Amino acid sequence: MSAVATAPPPTAAQDRPPLRTKARRWTFYILPVFTIAMIVYLASPVFLMIVYSFNKLNGERQIAKFTCCTLDWWKGYRQIPDLNEALVTSLKVAIPSSIMAATLGSLIGLVLGRYPFRGRSLVNFVIFLAIAIPEIVLGSSLLSMFVQVNTSRPLGATVTIGYATILFSHIAFSIPFVAITVRARVQGLDRSLEDAAQDLFATPLVAFYKITLPLIFPGIVAGFLLSFVLSLDDFVITNFVHGQTNTFPTWVFGATRLGMPPQVNVWGSILFGAGLLLAGINLFFSSRRARV
Repeated sequence: MSAVATAPPPTAAQDRPPLRTKARRWTFYILPVFTIAMIVYLASPVFLMIVYSFNKLNGERQIAKFTCCTLDWWKGYRQIPDLNEALVTSLKVAIPSSIMAATLGSLIGLVLGRYPFRGRSLVNFVIFLAIAIPEIVLGSSLLSMFVQVNTSRPLGATVTIGYATILFSHIAFSIPFVAITVRARVQGLDRSLEDAAQDLFATPLVAFYKITLPLIFPGIVAGFLLSFVLSLDDFVITNFVHGQTNTFPTWVFGATRLGMPPQVNVWGSILFGAGLLLAGINLFFSSRRARV
């Protein structure tokens, strides 16, 4: 006779009826709705800028009325030489100032995060003060310093108000942001990794380049990107020290008096897209490092 398969007897867990999911109260949705509303509120100016870069105009100045749609401004995004020159100047300032700020700020952050010394609390206070001070105060102070240098001429030195003063000012206000970012990264490091490297006969310099630098490098990159963005969109401090040299923000401010050309929206959209691309690349490599 063939064996007949029988189903196992039901257990107590199977006899138990399924649990009802508890209905969510309306208060559960307050925080998600508030978060989405804030994101939409903060992002709406950027999306409006992108939309108005396709606005069809009768003239060459931006108006509030939106008429869809045209690609003329994207095709002729380089038709205003002064705007192109101002954008190039902004990049010429932002890139070297970010590199210098990332280098100097990383060294300061490394010292503050690792080595105890007399006066460290004072240095921390000065760095926080440089961040907390209003930009209008910092800009007027920098302008007064440059004027004083030209008046007194120490060692025969003079400062031309223009590109050099913009570059120096951007380096000055970017360093504290990099220093704080790198200091936070350094304080979270495990010193035992460097000690283990030196126990394996690595010199302090080799241990720094092989262990410390790769560990704090994400903080350095974050500080560099932060200082780059701050330099690219700074207006208040630059407005004090730019002289006859225009950056992208100062040119746009001057153009608003007569009417802003739609090419500004095009360049703003391009810069926004470049920022999204950099953020995506950073997120991609961060996720790869996390998986490794």
